[in-house]
Amino acid sequence: MERRKLTIKDFLDSKRQKKKFVMISVCDYPMALLADKAGIDAILVGDALHMVALGHKTTTTATMDEMIMFSNAISRAAERAFIIGDMPFMSHEPSRELAIKNAGRFLSEGLCDAVKLEGGEEIAETVRTLVRAGIPVMGHIGLTPQKVSMLGGFRAQGLDTASGEKILADALALEKAGAFLIMLEATGAEVAKAVTEKLSIPTVGIGAGVDCDGQCMVSHDVLGIYERPVGKHAKKFVQLHDIILKTFQTYRDEVVTGKWPDMEHSFAMNEGESQKFLSKVKTLR
Repeated sequence: MERRKLTIKDFLDSKRQKKKFVMISVCDYPMALLADKAGIDAILVGDALHMVALGHKTTTTATMDEMIMFSNAISRAAERAFIIGDMPFMSHEPSRELAIKNAGRFLSEGLCDAVKLEGGEEIAETVRTLVRAGIPVMGHIGLTPQKVSMLGGFRAQGLDTASGEKILADALALEKAGAFLIMLEATGAEVAKAVTEKLSIPTVGIGAGVDCDGQCMVSHDVLGIYERPVGKHAKKFVQLHDIILKTFQTYRDEVVTGKWPDMEHSFAMNEGESQKFLSKVKTLR
């Protein structure tokens, strides 16, 4: 696999060539290293990390400073993968000037290649402003977690004609505004298929059926980090929760029983120094 850094053109080419691409949302440097080594095409520094890594109930509590810190660490791990920073709640809504300032931080401080904004037609002008400023933008429509209170919870979207038409209108508005990629989250599969076929830019689905140009999942779901079930859209490809829990229990048991550490994992004094040291100790009161 070629290890050069991927660009926006690669994702546009993937759509044109009908080749699927893969995105994953990770929370730290070691996971980004592994994702990049595995050949994952794009890494999202998603504000979902506030839930899966920091224990919050929603994504709306994420701050710019936190997202920049995580972005910087994750970006430094990726040699090939395209890095997208997630604009947190209220980081772009108050004004376009604030949007440019904060989006620019993701590129200059967070070392990201692009930013992601939640919303459709209502943020089209903000997207246009950022693109004009030289900041690549990925849109995010369907289920938008930052607006989960208005949506009445984490509910799938585009399950009827009216909401499906709204999602399509949002997608077209974002494309016209200059977005290079659109995420469709928890969206009716038929709607996601129609959007993907209508757009000239690629789509990436997270619970949006089989027809999106790419697919995205949160690393904690892929790895089965939590005991609790994942959403319908997700899949635990391995149950690391059980493996890690058993490993920690084994570590604890070996320490309390004196089985670990042993001399193989300890440091001994230089040859001849032990007796000299012990002789000195005997003279001390």
